Amino acid sequence: MSLDKPIIRVLMLNNEFPPLGGGTGSVNQALLDRFADKERFEIDLVTSARGQKPEQVSYADRIRIFKVPVNNQNIHHSTAREMSTYAWLGWRKASRLQRERPYDLCMTWSTVPAGWIARRLWREHGLPYLVRITGPDIPGFEKRYRLLYPFLAPVIRRIWRDAHTVVVKCAGEAGMVKAVSPLIMPVTIQNGVDMRAFTPSCPPQAGEPLRMVCVGRLVKRKGQDRLIAAVAELKAIGIKVRLELVGAGDEEDAYRRLVEKEGLHDCIVFAGYVPREQIAQHYSKAHVFVLLSDNEGMSVSTLEAMAAGLPLVVSRTGGTDELVDEGGNGVTFGSDDVNGLVLVLRWLAGDPDAVARMGRASLEKARLFTWDHVTLAYTGLFENIAGLRSTMD
Repeated sequence: MSLDKPIIRVLMLNNEFPPLGGGTGSVNQALLDRFADKERFEIDLVTSARGQKPEQVSYADRIRIFKVPVNNQNIHHSTAREMSTYAWLGWRKASRLQRERPYDLCMTWSTVPAGWIARRLWREHGLPYLVRITGPDIPGFEKRYRLLYPFLAPVIRRIWRDAHTVVVKCAGEAGMVKAVSPLIMPVTIQNGVDMRAFTPSCPPQAGEPLRMVCVGRLVKRKGQDRLIAAVAELKAIGIKVRLELVGAGDEEDAYRRLVEKEGLHDCIVFAGYVPREQIAQHYSKAHVFVLLSDNEGMSVSTLEAMAAGLPLVVSRTGGTDELVDEGGNGVTFGSDDVNGLVLVLRWLAGDPDAVARMGRASLEKARLFTWDHVTLAYTGLFENIAGLRSTMD
């Protein structure tokens, strides 16, 4: 290692990391995979253990993962108790690591709870930090947190204000951040996708049911109940479709009852939780990707669907402008517009050529969202922050 390129030590904070959580943990893991080959960086991640004992994992030669005993009860999302436990135990662990061998910067994968730890480390040790916005950590983003946002908003603003950089994934997130805190000037670093992990799907044959896949946690925000309603309408008018719901979550039992009530056993399959290494085969069996989410940052599953060569039939939300060329590789509509969804799916079910054309367009567009681009952006950001700290020291 040349003397003019010193080691940069990075502390990462994320209360969720696979198998815990959703897209944010998966992106965190993907970025660690890319940094494993970068000899200039040493990375420690402090995250949550599912059990009651601390764990330490050597992820790569220069990457360590420390798991504090949060004892998460649900792999899909964390409770207030679990987030508070992570904040306290994560801060204690991160403080010890910082005292043992100081870091050059801290990257927090959410404003709450990880951002609280980062800001405290900054106040006590002068460690600069960057915050990567998840989406639900923006006040107003998630309906189920509407009662908490008035209390969290002042804390969130302070964490953003004192950060070296606030990172968003799309223009929609940037707009929401500035609406909450107008003085923040966020930096955009989009999510990526591994093109090598996916096999392009085949368009439907004449007379074959249109096979749809929706990949996401079964929670209210993702809108799978509206997809079920659309399938019911399509079946009622004689359109042959099949929907696979990949994922698990708090609403699974309710959605199963809804399928039972509507008599859709022959149309809808619940695949349950699928490990990341097995997810590609579910895309490859589908003709179309559907997602009726109320809000997204930049949907990881939508990027994966693009890499699998699927047309995108999705609601207009964060990241949609960047991922969907209207009528080119997909069609968008309001998250509550079930009638609009039915019309689009009815059209695609009867037009295999359109499905094939849009699928090819998705595959081509996915090539713009590689992990190499994402890693390069974070590398530059880390070097900038570490250089600033060296100048200040």
